[in-house]
Amino acid sequence: MGKKTKIIRVTTVPMSLGGLLQGQLKFMSQYHDVVGISGKGGDRLDRVSREEGIKVIPVEMTRKITPIQDLKAVVQLYKIFRKEKPFIVHSHTPKAGTLSMIAAKLARVPNRLHTIAGLPLLEATGGKRKLLDIVEKLTYRCATMIYPNSFGLKDIIIEHGYTIPAKLKVIANGSSNGINTARFDPNLYSEADNLKLKEKLKIDKNEFVFVYVGRLVKDKGINELISAFGKLSLENENCKLILVGVFEKDLDPLLPKTESEINTNPNIIFAGWQNDVRPYFAISDVLVFPSYREGFPNVVMQAGAMGLPSIVTDINGCNEIVSENVNGTIIPVKNPEALYTSMKKFMMNKDYSNQLSMSARTIICENYDRQKVWDALKKEYSEL
Repeated sequence: MGKKTKIIRVTTVPMSLGGLLQGQLKFMSQYHDVVGISGKGGDRLDRVSREEGIKVIPVEMTRKITPIQDLKAVVQLYKIFRKEKPFIVHSHTPKAGTLSMIAAKLARVPNRLHTIAGLPLLEATGGKRKLLDIVEKLTYRCATMIYPNSFGLKDIIIEHGYTIPAKLKVIANGSSNGINTARFDPNLYSEADNLKLKEKLKIDKNEFVFVYVGRLVKDKGINELISAFGKLSLENENCKLILVGVFEKDLDPLLPKTESEINTNPNIIFAGWQNDVRPYFAISDVLVFPSYREGFPNVVMQAGAMGLPSIVTDINGCNEIVSENVNGTIIPVKNPEALYTSMKKFMMNKDYSNQLSMSARTIICENYDRQKVWDALKKEYSEL
């Protein structure tokens, strides 16, 4: 075997490098010389290095618009690329994409790849939206190839004229990393395990359990979710909603009345951040994921692999993973009434819920197992 080609993978924060791409970097390093670049984030980056078995280089990048810090990061990245001489620079997450694609073009890296896992700018308006549109186009112009992680996202990019269709490609069936279906498997949790967690969370064994996993922010549809569940739990005490995730009060706060309902409704269980979400899926009946925008949501794939049907909004990614009345249901965005109706239908019709649950895991295993995604990306790299 000849000398391995060097690939540098870049994300804004280490959590994305180690979490979003978990296992993928280790797999790729069998065939390529893989280097990871991300922010410092305590010992998180070192942990990624240990777990994935790759060299890592810290470069501080912010998630907000910070021109001076951004310029510093571009200079730093440029110097690293000149020194490391990679064959490929492949970035994920918006800020890392912009900064590393500019730096890689300046450093004359031959293959500059960027994966798009969602477009936060779609929810922006006015001057901020105009600025973000310019930045997005600049990122795509500096890249040699753009990988939207869903077919719907590819359509949106073409529709907004961010780049030419020839530069766009979806890897496998979508998703940035697929799902480890051997790890996300309901059979790993016994009846006794589930009963123990239910008792700890004060959930009666006969109660119907909805679960939400993700950031507790406006963009994820949490205001609508809490409004819909509030109405449902007033009519029927026999249900619980588990919220697994953290608030982002500085970036995207919830309405005060939403926070108040979370704190005061005894049927809402705030579980906070969890390193392992599988036990929470194992005790739930349905995932509720009313997001405004996504790339290709891992949570919906994880829940499906754990045998849960999903209530999702009609947005790209979600409407590709979920098929109506097959492994879940699709509702309009920002519509608490439709959300309430769907939740009520699942809760009142156990047969319907069970029927959708039966197809949920099969669909994920057949289409989104992570080995399929890795193999398709490996093939893409080798074709370059």
